[in-house]
Amino acid sequence: MAEFLNSLVFGIYPYIALSVLAIGSIVRYDREPYSWRSGSSQLLRRRQLMVGSVLFHLGVLVVFIGHLVGLLTPIEFFDWMGISHPFKQVMAIGVGGVAGAISLIGATMLVHRRLFDARIRRNSSFADTAVILLLWVQLVLGLSTILISLEHLDGAEMVRFMAWAQGIFVFDPAAATYILDAHWIFKLHIFLGLTIFLLFPFTRLVHMLSAPVRYLWRPGYQIVRSKRSTA
Repeated sequence: MAEFLNSLVFGIYPYIALSVLAIGSIVRYDREPYSWRSGSSQLLRRRQLMVGSVLFHLGVLVVFIGHLVGLLTPIEFFDWMGISHPFKQVMAIGVGGVAGAISLIGATMLVHRRLFDARIRRNSSFADTAVILLLWVQLVLGLSTILISLEHLDGAEMVRFMAWAQGIFVFDPAAATYILDAHWIFKLHIFLGLTIFLLFPFTRLVHMLSAPVRYLWRPGYQIVRSKRSTA
């Protein structure tokens, strides 16, 4: 039973989550382009929003890139570069820990602002509140894995997750078995991450896929008010 659930959650669920992420985002952008925004409430508690948002986004960006590079870069590449598994493990703990802590501080400020200000709470949708809470829990779980990683400084545990992530992207049918015996906190962290991917197209998180690059070459414009006779 345990092996079946492991295969279901870590062998099949990733494809469901990633498919919904890709297809759902394309459909939403095509059918509801005007909903493709973060829906900011910056007029209320602006200072707390700005500080919390900067800390959260800065930390999450480092964490996301770290996960992306760390998990999907072939192990052979690190070996070729002479980067040992223990060194990579320590770097992941150090950089990821600092970035995760910064992001958690920012997320906590955003959660406090959204839940404890009556006006913001009234103007927040269920999805707005749920997604920031999910991200907060995900950050807590991620930081919790550091305590377990400190017991595996040889890097062997990390290599298992690299093999799983890369196995998913090359459609390795045995990918789920690589983390069968992993600690439950790691597994919960992965499951919640996949669930966030699944919910991504239906929340304000879609704004992460939009970068205001076009503003770099967009020509400037000037609004001119003219006086016209109505006689």
